[in-house]
Amino acid sequence: QARLVQSGGGLVQPGGSLRLACAASGGTLDYYAIGWFRQAPGKEREPIACIASSSSGGYLDDSVKGRFTVSRDDAANTVYLTMNNLKPEDTAVYYCAGECSPAATNWGQGTQVTVSS
Repeated sequence: QARLVQSGGGLVQPGGSLRLACAASGGTLDYYAIGWFRQAPGKEREPIACIASSSSGGYLDDSVKGRFTVSRDDAANTVYLTMNNLKPEDTAVYYCAGECSPAATNWGQGTQVTVSS
């Protein structure tokens, strides 16, 4: 299974935008659903988004619906999480995973997103 390498993230003001990327290294994402999760300080990791293989379906958690979108570029072996209208409560470490279940065994390294003025 491909290694998942994340990029993006950082510090942004409330109302700002960021795009996270989850790229496959040494393999392909073509046949896999990809999940996005986040873990805020002192909280458990939670699922926030999922995209099925070939973009054939997916979901967004209510907490991010209308602000976040998930997309994939299989030619580039990359899945994106585009985050708009960010709020302080979105501050967390964000992870992608090789499936949409918290029981996934293949995880990206995580990337910090901090929303603060």
